[in-house]
Amino acid sequence: MDRPEITREQFARMIDHSILKPTMTREDTIKGVEYALAAGVASATIMPCYTRLAAEILKGSLVMVNPVICFPLGYDTTEVKAAATRQAIDEGADEIDMVMNVSAFLGGEYDFVQNDIAAVVKAAQGAPVKVILETGYLVDDEKITRACQLCEAGGAAFVKTSSGFAPSPWKSEAGDTVGYTLDILRLMRASVSDKVQVKAAQGVRSLKEGLDALAAGATRFGVSRTDKVLAEWDAAFGAGG
Repeated sequence: MDRPEITREQFARMIDHSILKPTMTREDTIKGVEYALAAGVASATIMPCYTRLAAEILKGSLVMVNPVICFPLGYDTTEVKAAATRQAIDEGADEIDMVMNVSAFLGGEYDFVQNDIAAVVKAAQGAPVKVILETGYLVDDEKITRACQLCEAGGAAFVKTSSGFAPSPWKSEAGDTVGYTLDILRLMRASVSDKVQVKAAQGVRSLKEGLDALAAGATRFGVSRTDKVLAEWDAAFGAGG
Protein backbone atom coordinates (compact mmCIF):
# COMPACT_ATOMS: atom_id res chain seq x y z
CA MET A 1 0.00 0.00 0.00
CA ASP A 2 1.43 3.35 -1.05
CA ARG A 3 1.80 6.00 1.62
CA PRO A 4 -0.87 8.70 1.17
CA GLU A 5 0.05 12.37 0.90
CA ILE A 6 -1.56 13.16 4.23
CA THR A 7 -0.49 12.66 7.83
CA ARG A 8 -2.07 10.31 10.33
CA GLU A 9 -3.52 13.33 12.13
CA GLN A 10 -5.11 14.59 8.92
CA PHE A 11 -6.54 11.15 8.18
CA ALA A 12 -8.01 10.84 11.67
CA ARG A 13 -9.60 14.28 11.23
CA MET A 14 -11.59 12.84 8.32
CA ILE A 15 -13.32 10.29 10.56
CA ASP A 16 -16.76 10.71 12.12
CA HIS A 17 -16.59 8.07 14.85
CA SER A 18 -19.98 6.37 14.84
CA ILE A 19 -21.63 5.52 18.19
CA LEU A 20 -25.10 4.63 16.92
CA LYS A 21 -25.82 0.93 17.37
CA PRO A 22 -29.26 0.53 18.99
CA THR A 23 -27.86 -1.56 21.83
CA MET A 24 -25.35 1.08 22.93
CA THR A 25 -26.03 2.37 26.43
CA ARG A 26 -25.15 5.68 28.07
CA GLU A 27 -21.94 4.08 29.36
CA ASP A 28 -21.11 2.78 25.88
CA THR A 29 -21.63 6.28 24.55
CA ILE A 30 -19.33 7.79 27.18
CA LYS A 31 -16.61 5.28 26.25
CA GLY A 32 -17.13 5.95 22.55
CA VAL A 33 -16.96 9.73 22.94
CA GLU A 34 -13.88 9.48 25.14
CA TYR A 35 -12.26 7.28 22.50
CA ALA A 36 -13.13 9.83 19.80
CA LEU A 37 -11.43 12.50 21.92
CA ALA A 38 -8.30 10.42 22.43
CA ALA A 39 -8.12 9.43 18.76
CA GLY A 40 -8.43 13.02 17.53
CA VAL A 41 -11.14 12.30 14.98
CA ALA A 42 -13.35 14.91 13.32
CA SER A 43 -16.47 14.15 15.36
CA ALA A 44 -18.34 11.78 17.60
CA THR A 45 -21.53 10.82 15.78
CA ILE A 46 -24.09 10.14 18.48
CA MET A 47 -27.72 9.51 19.31
CA PRO A 48 -29.48 12.85 19.88
CA CYS A 49 -30.42 11.91 23.45
CA TYR A 50 -26.72 12.06 24.36
CA THR A 51 -25.90 15.40 22.71
CA ARG A 52 -25.52 17.28 25.99
CA LEU A 53 -23.44 14.44 27.45
CA ALA A 54 -21.08 14.40 24.47
CA ALA A 55 -20.77 18.19 24.54
CA GLU A 56 -19.63 18.04 28.17
CA ILE A 57 -16.95 15.44 27.40
CA LEU A 58 -15.70 17.19 24.25
CA LYS A 59 -15.84 20.76 25.57
CA GLY A 60 -12.71 22.70 24.58
CA SER A 61 -11.49 20.04 22.13
CA LEU A 62 -11.35 19.98 18.34
CA VAL A 63 -13.62 16.91 18.21
CA MET A 64 -17.12 17.96 17.17
CA VAL A 65 -20.46 16.83 18.60
CA ASN A 66 -22.43 15.30 15.72
CA PRO A 67 -25.94 14.04 16.53
CA VAL A 68 -28.10 12.36 13.89
CA ILE A 69 -31.57 13.81 13.33
CA CYS A 70 -34.65 11.66 12.63
CA PHE A 71 -32.33 8.73 12.03
CA PRO A 72 -32.32 6.33 10.24
CA LEU A 73 -35.57 6.61 8.26
CA GLY A 74 -35.86 10.34 7.66
CA TYR A 75 -39.61 10.45 7.12
CA ASP A 76 -40.55 12.55 10.13
CA THR A 77 -42.30 15.82 9.36
CA THR A 78 -40.19 18.81 8.47
CA GLU A 79 -41.34 20.53 11.66
CA VAL A 80 -40.11 17.63 13.79
CA LYS A 81 -36.75 17.57 12.01
CA ALA A 82 -36.29 21.31 12.48
CA ALA A 83 -37.30 21.17 16.16
CA ALA A 84 -34.93 18.27 16.81
CA THR A 85 -32.14 20.18 15.11
CA ARG A 86 -32.73 23.33 17.17
CA GLN A 87 -32.68 21.28 20.36
CA ALA A 88 -29.44 19.56 19.32
CA ILE A 89 -27.79 22.91 18.62
CA ASP A 90 -29.00 24.28 21.95
CA GLU A 91 -27.48 21.24 23.70
CA GLY A 92 -24.06 21.66 22.09
CA ALA A 93 -24.09 20.08 18.62
CA ASP A 94 -21.40 21.32 16.22
CA GLU A 95 -22.62 19.43 13.15
CA ILE A 96 -25.87 17.74 12.16
CA ASP A 97 -26.47 14.57 10.17
CA MET A 98 -30.00 14.15 8.78
CA VAL A 99 -31.67 11.59 6.53
CA MET A 100 -33.28 12.72 3.30
CA ASN A 101 -36.97 11.86 3.01
CA VAL A 102 -36.39 8.96 0.63
CA SER A 103 -40.10 8.21 0.24
CA ALA A 104 -40.85 11.76 -0.90
CA PHE A 105 -37.84 11.73 -3.20
CA LEU A 106 -38.80 8.46 -4.88
CA GLY A 107 -42.31 9.87 -5.34
CA GLY A 108 -40.94 12.83 -7.25
CA GLU A 109 -41.72 15.40 -4.53
CA TYR A 110 -38.50 17.28 -5.19
CA ASP A 111 -39.63 20.67 -3.86
CA PHE A 112 -40.70 18.98 -0.62
CA VAL A 113 -37.33 17.26 -0.26
CA GLN A 114 -35.38 20.45 -0.90
CA ASN A 115 -37.52 22.45 1.52
CA ASP A 116 -37.18 19.71 4.14
CA ILE A 117 -33.39 19.96 3.93
CA ALA A 118 -33.48 23.76 3.90
CA ALA A 119 -35.55 23.81 7.09
CA VAL A 120 -32.96 21.71 8.90
CA VAL A 121 -30.14 23.87 7.54
CA LYS A 122 -31.91 26.97 8.85
CA ALA A 123 -32.54 25.33 12.24
CA ALA A 124 -28.85 24.37 12.44
CA GLN A 125 -27.98 28.08 12.70
CA GLY A 126 -24.78 27.85 10.68
CA ALA A 127 -23.65 24.41 11.86
CA PRO A 128 -22.79 22.19 8.86
CA VAL A 129 -25.55 19.77 7.84
CA LYS A 130 -24.73 16.40 6.25
CA VAL A 131 -27.62 14.84 4.31
CA ILE A 132 -27.81 11.04 4.10
CA LEU A 133 -29.13 9.95 0.69
CA GLU A 134 -29.47 6.25 1.49
CA THR A 135 -27.94 5.29 -1.86
CA GLY A 136 -28.92 1.65 -1.39
CA TYR A 137 -32.52 2.68 -2.03
CA LEU A 138 -31.69 4.84 -5.06
CA VAL A 139 -29.45 2.53 -7.14
CA ASP A 140 -29.66 4.75 -10.20
CA ASP A 141 -27.18 7.35 -11.40
CA GLU A 142 -29.85 9.87 -12.36
CA LYS A 143 -31.57 9.56 -8.96
CA ILE A 144 -28.29 9.95 -7.07
CA THR A 145 -27.35 13.02 -9.10
CA ARG A 146 -30.77 14.61 -8.56
CA ALA A 147 -30.66 13.89 -4.81
CA CYS A 148 -27.21 15.49 -4.53
CA GLN A 149 -28.40 18.57 -6.40
CA LEU A 150 -31.41 18.95 -4.09
CA CYS A 151 -29.11 18.72 -1.08
CA GLU A 152 -26.92 21.50 -2.41
CA ALA A 153 -29.92 23.63 -3.31
CA GLY A 154 -31.21 23.14 0.24
CA GLY A 155 -27.95 24.43 1.70
CA ALA A 156 -26.32 21.17 2.82
CA ALA A 157 -22.60 21.20 3.57
CA PHE A 158 -22.18 17.48 2.80
CA VAL A 159 -23.89 14.75 0.84
CA LYS A 160 -23.55 11.41 2.61
CA THR A 161 -24.04 7.92 1.25
CA SER A 162 -25.85 5.89 3.88
CA SER A 163 -27.09 5.47 7.43
CA GLY A 164 -25.74 1.94 7.79
CA PHE A 165 -29.21 0.69 8.69
CA ALA A 166 -30.78 0.29 5.24
CA PRO A 167 -30.45 -2.72 2.93
CA SER A 168 -27.97 -2.44 0.11
CA PRO A 169 -27.18 -4.49 -3.00
CA TRP A 170 -23.41 -4.03 -2.73
CA LYS A 171 -20.72 -6.06 -0.99
CA SER A 172 -17.13 -5.25 -0.09
CA GLU A 173 -14.19 -7.45 -1.07
CA ALA A 174 -14.45 -8.95 2.43
CA GLY A 175 -18.11 -9.82 1.85
CA ASP A 176 -19.60 -7.12 4.11
CA THR A 177 -22.68 -5.22 3.00
CA VAL A 178 -21.70 -1.67 2.03
CA GLY A 179 -23.83 1.38 1.32
CA TYR A 180 -22.05 2.59 -1.79
CA THR A 181 -19.54 1.80 -4.50
CA LEU A 182 -16.52 3.89 -5.43
CA ASP A 183 -18.30 4.81 -8.64
CA ILE A 184 -21.16 6.21 -6.55
CA LEU A 185 -18.74 8.32 -4.53
CA ARG A 186 -17.27 9.67 -7.76
CA LEU A 187 -20.75 10.41 -9.07
CA MET A 188 -21.72 12.23 -5.87
CA ARG A 189 -18.54 14.30 -6.05
CA ALA A 190 -19.30 15.22 -9.67
CA SER A 191 -22.92 16.07 -8.88
CA VAL A 192 -22.23 18.95 -6.49
CA SER A 193 -20.05 22.04 -6.54
CA ASP A 194 -16.82 22.47 -4.60
CA LYS A 195 -18.85 24.11 -1.81
CA VAL A 196 -20.30 20.70 -0.87
CA GLN A 197 -18.26 17.81 0.52
CA VAL A 198 -18.88 14.07 0.28
CA LYS A 199 -19.10 11.72 3.26
CA ALA A 200 -18.73 7.96 2.83
CA ALA A 201 -20.61 5.83 5.35
CA GLN A 202 -21.34 2.09 5.59
CA GLY A 203 -18.22 1.00 3.80
CA VAL A 204 -15.06 2.16 5.57
CA ARG A 205 -14.02 -0.73 7.78
CA SER A 206 -10.33 -0.82 6.86
CA LEU A 207 -7.53 1.59 6.04
CA LYS A 208 -7.65 0.59 2.36
CA GLU A 209 -11.37 1.33 2.15
CA GLY A 210 -10.80 4.72 3.75
CA LEU A 211 -8.01 5.62 1.35
CA ASP A 212 -10.04 4.36 -1.62
CA ALA A 213 -12.96 6.54 -0.55
CA LEU A 214 -10.61 9.52 -0.23
CA ALA A 215 -9.28 8.93 -3.75
CA ALA A 216 -12.86 8.74 -5.05
CA GLY A 217 -13.70 12.18 -3.69
CA ALA A 218 -14.85 11.71 -0.08
CA THR A 219 -13.41 14.03 2.56
CA ARG A 220 -15.18 12.51 5.56
CA PHE A 221 -15.88 8.90 6.57
CA GLY A 222 -18.41 7.47 8.97
CA VAL A 223 -16.57 4.72 10.86
CA SER A 224 -17.54 2.52 13.79
CA ARG A 225 -14.31 0.47 13.67
CA THR A 226 -12.08 3.51 14.07
CA ASP A 227 -9.61 1.74 16.34
CA LYS A 228 -9.04 -0.97 13.71
CA VAL A 229 -8.61 1.53 10.88
CA LEU A 230 -6.10 3.67 12.79
CA ALA A 231 -4.22 0.59 14.00
CA GLU A 232 -3.83 -0.42 10.35
CA TRP A 233 -2.40 3.03 9.59
CA ASP A 234 0.11 2.65 12.43
CA ALA A 235 1.12 -0.80 11.21
CA ALA A 236 1.53 0.39 7.64
CA PHE A 237 3.02 3.85 8.05
CA GLY A 238 3.91 4.32 11.73
CA ALA A 239 2.05 6.06 14.52
CA GLY A 240 3.87 9.34 14.07
CA GLY A 241 3.34 9.78 10.36
